[in-house]
Parts: sequence; structure tokens; C-alpha cells
Amino acid sequence: MSSSEYDTPFSPNSKRPRHTETQSQSKNDNEEDRLSDLPDCVLLHVLSFVNAKHAVQTCVLSRRWRNLWKLLPTLTLHSSHFWTFKTFTKFVSNLLTRRDASSAVLNLDFERHGCIEPHVLKRIVNYAISHKVRNLGISVKCDIAHIPQAIFSCKTLTSLKLSVCPRGYIYGSTLFPKSLNLTALTSLHLQHFTFCASGGGVSDRAEPFSACERLSDLVIDHCTVRDAKVLYISNSTLVNLTLRSDHSKDFYKIVLSTPKLRSFRFSGIPYQQICGSHVPSLEDVDIDAEIWSNSLESPLILFSWLLELANVKSLTVSASTLQVLFLIPNLLKIKLPCLGKLKSLKVKMKPLSPIFAMTLKAGKSKKEVMKLSLPLPDGIVNFLLQNSPSAEVAIVNCKR
Repeated sequence: MSSSEYDTPFSPNSKRPRHTETQSQSKNDNEEDRLSDLPDCVLLHVLSFVNAKHAVQTCVLSRRWRNLWKLLPTLTLHSSHFWTFKTFTKFVSNLLTRRDASSAVLNLDFERHGCIEPHVLKRIVNYAISHKVRNLGISVKCDIAHIPQAIFSCKTLTSLKLSVCPRGYIYGSTLFPKSLNLTALTSLHLQHFTFCASGGGVSDRAEPFSACERLSDLVIDHCTVRDAKVLYISNSTLVNLTLRSDHSKDFYKIVLSTPKLRSFRFSGIPYQQICGSHVPSLEDVDIDAEIWSNSLESPLILFSWLLELANVKSLTVSASTLQVLFLIPNLLKIKLPCLGKLKSLKVKMKPLSPIFAMTLKAGKSKKEVMKLSLPLPDGIVNFLLQNSPSAEVAIVNCKR
């Protein structure tokens, strides 16, 4: 086990670095310590960029730093920074116990790749909420019953990132609350959640975000819908929406009722139809699509997205997105009834994933494989520019 894990005031070995400190002070009494002369607010800002383990270890630098970590407004607690989970949980317990109780925790980022004991998670969440947390990130594996429900009614939260995957699952099915009471929330990132039908007479759709009165940024990452056919994203303040999905086929439509939405980003496999008739402010669309079968379902759905998001001014697509579109028979002969306001088209070139590359070749003739093996399908860019021939075009090379 690394000895650096014990170089904190939480361990017996903490006396050793303090002795070193005394020696170094006697040797350098006449040297100017400009860093330590900075105000607390500046030093705490610097410490906010390192994880909590390293922040606590600064106590050995000098007497000036000995108790500074107790005032940290930003706590980054990742189990990957420790050799064992037992060491990690002991560190977290000591940190919360010895920290200055009167100092707010404005930002807390907690991450545990493996399973987490319910009492540990509960203590961390309750501590953050009781100390006026504004930005909270939780990434854990646990059962649904162990998620502290206080998260969903915290009045100080402005940013929430939750990734809660049940034990033993690659793709989680943690049930998301039917309603939220987060009155200050402006940014929400959800991963591995399942949205349920809202009830109230509308049983065919899940509508989880309508009560978030200040929500501006929303990321829905590998989430599903249960007991409903439609994910209804209704919000009067939402500006930026990001969807990531590559496995969910359990619902068939996403309805956007977001009058202030300006940016929409998608990555994954297009399984759901998108209804975008209530997005009058949408200007920027970014799509990175792939498929894992040679069915025409996803290519046709992707084409329907262009029709729904017809009035965008900036369109960014990956090379794989264009490959998916090109699977539609006789695509280049279709008269495109959209993208008439396009001012910018950006194509991101990057290697195809191995699964997608095999999918493209499956069941194809050698001639067809040769066409699909081109970096960009011939004629596809001009196809998108049918109604906006003067739009600026940029081809950008990207790493996978």
C-alpha cells in the first residue's frame, strides 16, 4: 500500500512529515514563502482543482497550511485515488468528522466504481445537503432503495450529476422520481435511470422535467422508459439538451416541448422518433450516430430527425452519421424538404467503431462495400446542402 495514503492528519504516520516540516523551517527561516502569503480564498481556490486526498496532504507543507483543508468548499472524493475501498471509506469518514462544520460544501464529487455501503452514501449526501451544496456529483453502484431521496428536494442545488447503476447491471434500471422539487436547479446530468409514466391521466408518456423551473442544461445518458411509449421533455427554460443512447428500444418517441432550446446533441444509435415541432429557437444540432445491425429502421429514423429539426442554422455530423444515412436506398435522389436555413455544416472525421464497420459490410456486395469504405460517401455533403448551397462547410479530423 502506498505510504502517501497515510501522509495526512488522519494517520499515525502524520508525525513524520511534521518533523520534516520543523527541520525545513529551521533551514529556510530567511526564505520568503510567497505562496503561503496569499489569502485563504486564493489558496482554497487552488486546492479546489485537486482531489480531497491531495488537498488534505498539503497540511504537511507548513503551519500556514495545517488546517486550511478544513475550509475547502470543493470536495472531490473518488475511490480510484486509494488502494483499497476500506482506506477510502475511512478517509471519507475522518474528513467529514474533522472538517470545519461551519464551512459550506459548495461542490462535491463522489465516485465509487464498485458497490457502496448504504450508510456511507447516505452520510455523504446528507452532509452535502446540510452544508448548502450547490454542485453535486454522485457516481455509484447501489440498489434503488439506498438512494437518499433528499437529493431530489434540495433547495440549494444548482447542478446535479447522478449515475446510479444497480449492482450486477451494465445498463442500469434505477427508477427516477416522477417529480422533482429542485427549485434552484439549472444543470442536470442523469445516467442509467429509468423514467416512469407520469400518471395524472396521461399514462402513455413519462414527463420528468416539467417542474424544473430554472433548468437550462440537461444530459440524458443511457436512460430508458418504463410503462410508457413516449419520453416527453417539456420545459420552458431548457437551452441545451444532450442525449446518449445505444441500447434502449423500449419506447418509440421523444417529444420536445422546449421553446427556448437552442442546442441539441446526440450520440449513439437512433432508435426513437423525435418530434421537434415545439423547438422554435433551435439553432445548433450535433449528431454522432452508429448502428449495430443492417436494418433500415435506424437510418430512416435518422432521416426523420432532419425533417423534424428542419430550421437549424448549424449542423455538425460525424462521418459515421453520414454512413448511416447513406444506407437508405437511393438517398441521393431524394429531394430534401429541410435544412433551408443552414449556415454551417461541420463533418467530424473519425475511425468507425469495429462493430459498426462490420455492420456496414454485412450482406453487402464488394461494390457496395467499396462505396461504404470511403471516408465520406460520395455526394452526401451536397445532398445535405441542397437547400443551403452557400453554407460554410468544414471537414474536421477527430480522434475516436
